[in-house]
Amino acid sequence: MIGLDKYKAIFLIFISCILYLYICYFLERTDFNTLLFVWISLFSCFCFLIKSKQLTFKYLAAISILFRLILLFQIPNLSQDFYRFIWDGRMILEGLNPYLSLPESYIQQGLKPISEAVTLYEGMGELNGIHYTNYPPIHQICFLIAALFSSKSILGSVIILRVLIIFADVGILYFGKKLLKKLKLPIKNIFWYALNPFIIIEMTGNLHFESIMLFFLVCALYKLSQKKWLIAGILIACSISVKLIPLLFLPLFYQWFTKPIDNANKLKQSHNNTMGRFNKKNWIPKLTGIRNLIFFYAIIFTTIATLFLPFYTPELIPNYSKSVGLWFRKFEFNASFYYLFREIGYHFRGWNEIAIIGKTTPILTLLFIGCLTFFRKNKTMIQLITALLFGGCFYYFTTTTMHPWYLATLLILSVFTKYRFPIVWSLVIILSYQAYANNPWKENFWFVGFEYFIVFLYLIFELKKKNNIQLT
Repeated sequence: MIGLDKYKAIFLIFISCILYLYICYFLERTDFNTLLFVWISLFSCFCFLIKSKQLTFKYLAAISILFRLILLFQIPNLSQDFYRFIWDGRMILEGLNPYLSLPESYIQQGLKPISEAVTLYEGMGELNGIHYTNYPPIHQICFLIAALFSSKSILGSVIILRVLIIFADVGILYFGKKLLKKLKLPIKNIFWYALNPFIIIEMTGNLHFESIMLFFLVCALYKLSQKKWLIAGILIACSISVKLIPLLFLPLFYQWFTKPIDNANKLKQSHNNTMGRFNKKNWIPKLTGIRNLIFFYAIIFTTIATLFLPFYTPELIPNYSKSVGLWFRKFEFNASFYYLFREIGYHFRGWNEIAIIGKTTPILTLLFIGCLTFFRKNKTMIQLITALLFGGCFYYFTTTTMHPWYLATLLILSVFTKYRFPIVWSLVIILSYQAYANNPWKENFWFVGFEYFIVFLYLIFELKKKNNIQLT
């Protein structure tokens, strides 16, 4: 950094530090107007920093870590989910299975199975307290790590969880750079994720574990680009075992394994080399094409089953399914097409059709992903990641519940493509927080409509600009 650019950069970094301190340590989420002003200011600084030609990769990496460390000792003020995280971790530490009991049941009976039980229950809110946990096993392992290091302090547990998320983001930065190099894309693209205020606030600040899920996913994509699909399968299983969303992507790997022929040959050679390191007798058959794909899926589901095994009881599956099903039958927040479908249902039936719509939209998503799988070229890594991006987009555009932190998946995938509309969405998604300015919370559909108007407008602009209607 030299001359005026040096002082401009220092000024922007200083202002950003102040804004991060304010938004995460002092701002109440009910103060939407101030939140909106600070959010836009942070994004302005972010855009100037990432566009600077004077800031090298190392400078930007150091800045992104600095911004995260500022939030290290903060109790999340824009989300309350972390209380349930701490509850589950301490339950495991006490030898209790978090999938089998409701926090509400203990409190109603006057029982305190863990330290600070009442404080945690009150903090997580009624919605969390009356439902079974829906967090997969690696998510639970992270909660357990926090409990191991801090079983009696909420702040201590928060710090441990935050350190895990920061490490995951550093890992994304490292492997994301490697994947961008492999794809011959600008390595500074990774900072559309790593330096993005949305990511820093929602992941590090609010303790959402998409970062850890995406760390495994980015590592898996990098290993696939190296044709190391055995390791990639294990990493994808780990990603699913943090958050279930990568399950949607599994069909999209079909062409990567089966087309073109030379890809299958490379996979075969890689399989032999990889397995040779584990077993010199090479007793596993040499698999190609569709057999490779089946073996790849078998690795994924076997790993997932193994990770769930320590928690398994006959009650686990019905309890877990019941909690996951709530996202399709009960919850509504910041939706786009679903709200349109719901209004049509109100008009013709006179009541909320979420039970029907919630079951229909996943089917539509699977059909769309099926079309991407079989009727679109997904042979190269960029084509594959673009398919993952638009498959995820379709799901989030039709879902009943679109919490802001869900967007992290689309944002990181866009880094490895030529599409930037998820970055625009990461700016305007703050409009969803307007709901919390009301007590009790209530959405203003003008804000929701404006958010999606901007997103779809920019998406259409990108598709037309690149003459890329077929998503290639």
